[in-house]
Amino acid sequence: MSKQTKPFMNTTRRQALGLLAVGASGVAFSGLAGFSRAMAQQTKALKGQLTVGFSQEPTVFNPHMPHIEVDEGIHFSIFDPLFYVDETGKFIAALAAEVPTVENGGISADGLSWKVKLRENVKWHDGTPFTAEDVKFTLELLVDPNFRSWRKTGHEFVRDLTVVSPTEITWKMAEPFAPYLSILASTFITPKHALGAEADRNTAPFNNAPVGTGPFKWKERIAGDYVLLDANADYFGEGPHVERLIYKYVPDLNVLYTQFKTGDIDVVGLQWITPDHYDEAKTLEGKVINVVPGSTIESFTFNMERPQFKDAAVREALYHAIDKQSIIEALYYGLPTPTESYVPQQSFYYNPDLPKHEYSVEKATKLLDDAGWAPGADGIRAKDGVKLSFTCSTTAGNHIREQVQQFMQQSFKDIGVEMTISNLPPAVMWGDYWMLSKFDTVIVGLDFLTGPDPDTSDFFRSTSSAAKGGAGQNNWQFVNTEVDELLAKGGSIFVPEERKAVYLKIQEVMRKELPFLPLFQYATVRGHKQGIENVTPNINTRIDTWNVGAWHLA
Repeated sequence: MSKQTKPFMNTTRRQALGLLAVGASGVAFSGLAGFSRAMAQQTKALKGQLTVGFSQEPTVFNPHMPHIEVDEGIHFSIFDPLFYVDETGKFIAALAAEVPTVENGGISADGLSWKVKLRENVKWHDGTPFTAEDVKFTLELLVDPNFRSWRKTGHEFVRDLTVVSPTEITWKMAEPFAPYLSILASTFITPKHALGAEADRNTAPFNNAPVGTGPFKWKERIAGDYVLLDANADYFGEGPHVERLIYKYVPDLNVLYTQFKTGDIDVVGLQWITPDHYDEAKTLEGKVINVVPGSTIESFTFNMERPQFKDAAVREALYHAIDKQSIIEALYYGLPTPTESYVPQQSFYYNPDLPKHEYSVEKATKLLDDAGWAPGADGIRAKDGVKLSFTCSTTAGNHIREQVQQFMQQSFKDIGVEMTISNLPPAVMWGDYWMLSKFDTVIVGLDFLTGPDPDTSDFFRSTSSAAKGGAGQNNWQFVNTEVDELLAKGGSIFVPEERKAVYLKIQEVMRKELPFLPLFQYATVRGHKQGIENVTPNINTRIDTWNVGAWHLA
């Protein structure tokens, strides 16, 4: 696994803007790297099929509607962004002919004027030519007030979108916004002709039978079972190399591993092989097993609108009551790394100086006593008529998380707190229950950053709560004016060292306020059948099928 590169590492504003593509003006292709015209013109030899196992079910097929990581496994297969971030942190041209920079005239020196040249002769899966009109439509769709957009951050600054020609589009930015290149790298382009005429794009047929430009085409979905994709033999880039791609839904992680052992699954995708199977997995014949540092942070997350969690002393006490190290060692076999931050430790923007978690029942008890949460006759603490009682939810069938819940349940009981376990099937758990903040608490793994960029406006900005009518994933409904101001400041700074100070401070505030209790950074056990090539981990994306078009059987 390549260590994440440090983007934008020059000292002047102009130079930083020039390196927005991290040297992409002289792009070194890797991963999907093969978006060369020569490759696109070669006859593609399609061979066999691949089955990828996911423990969560993909259910959102329009990439611009609220979704979670597993849905992006489908999005990367069917759609393309203008450019993407590879495993080394470089931006690589996809639908764009080149990544825009100051040097190539794609971005003005002040960051306010953008010009993107597009690849020629790209077609949608239904044969319709891809043009700049599709890019314009996509960027407008994301900020359409009538559309249930998953992300408006960055896109709301776009002004004067102009289609110069079928292969060129320009726009202005209302203000400079440093993270926008990374946001565009995770923004899949959708077809105007297939979605634009729909009266209600939230319920359009397209959402259940998507049309893209990507290496694979939609074939069928059997809800609760699998999604089947066919090769797009006319794909402009490298691949695809297999005739069919199957995403199989296996909610029980033990069953997922068993099916990998028996060969029913070729690649173990989200949520991979659980640590308790690692010792056996690495001895399996014909399998490739790797431990990979991930960008995902596991946390115990609060719904900050619940009255029992509005008291900061409660959140801090619950953190003290969690024996985090024992959980990591006993249940995760010591593989993950404990953390106090939402930023991966490989990131240039990671803050290593946050207060270290201390497991202390005594401190937890004192905090609650001092804050006036007194035990009742049933032993459960209460204050002002509010009982310190709540549900905790996560994905049903994730046996290790279920053990973590049971461990926490007992720990909380010891300090007079009642936690009831209420788990749900993945499609329900990560649907409106999560996205619209209908939970009390959740154990969840999240990738907070946008590729290598540290902006977390989608997660922490007070206007990014879907439950309050915003667009984003501030599902804990966290509101903090200082963080709002810091996010705005960080987004306007292009020089990395100057930006870094802002994001170090945001991490300090989040560690103090604790809208979620950071547990650990993932170290995932990845597995695939021997002979499958180019299955490449990428800490800059949220899903391992980011380069699935390049996967092939030896």
